Amino acid sequence: MQILIANAKIMHDRTERLPWTEPQFQSIANRIALDMAGMDIDKLESELDCSRSLAAENWQRYQNFFIANKMPAIMAYNGQAYKHLKAHALDDADLKFAQDHLWITCFLYGLLRPMDGVVPYRMEHCVHLPSAENIPVNRFWRDTLTDVLIDSVKADDGILLHLSTEEYEHLFDWKRVCQEVTVVHPLFYVRQKNGNLKMQAVWAKSCRGAMLRYILTNRITSPNDRSGFSYEGFEYAPQLGEPTWPHFVRELKLLK
Repeated sequence: MQILIANAKIMHDRTERLPWTEPQFQSIANRIALDMAGMDIDKLESELDCSRSLAAENWQRYQNFFIANKMPAIMAYNGQAYKHLKAHALDDADLKFAQDHLWITCFLYGLLRPMDGVVPYRMEHCVHLPSAENIPVNRFWRDTLTDVLIDSVKADDGILLHLSTEEYEHLFDWKRVCQEVTVVHPLFYVRQKNGNLKMQAVWAKSCRGAMLRYILTNRITSPNDRSGFSYEGFEYAPQLGEPTWPHFVRELKLLK
């Protein structure tokens, strides 16, 4: 089983652990970073659709891209999912398992293995760059990453556990991915007072990170084994969903 999880916009500046490997598409990331470094703060603010202070911070990051200390990707990100993954507490055996089974989606580096070395950056899907053929960067990556992802899943057991988000599906020809491998996409819902199920973004991100931690620390290699996962009241609900769309529900009684 191969696993897909998204990167995060929030990043650490440094980590205690050192990376083990170089990103597969480091040379492409270098060219993209050079284009980004050539923009002024006003242009970055527009391209990244962010505040001026964030644009200034990332202008400096891209100036330092080739000299900054590298961090393992799995420990570099600090978004909601990664806070619940708690990668800093994983041991070497957990990380070796992750290195063999986990892909991190990313608009700058394309696809990352968890112990690939990265530096702080910010990148959005809609950025247009000469090094990326002046098309949105997610479209630029599509042909290359689709083959890499499909080949890695087929070389394993043909199953892809999708813990990333819809935004990052656009890095791939997602229709082709779903045709050529079995995609299992867990969904996380909170029961409402009216009995309906609602997906809440913060909980969904938290559960993705916690589920990934459960998989890595228990060496889960089949999506059927993830039914034992529970977190903060979320439990597998076999009566809901489908085998490729398993539902995990936090019932109302736990919200009182």
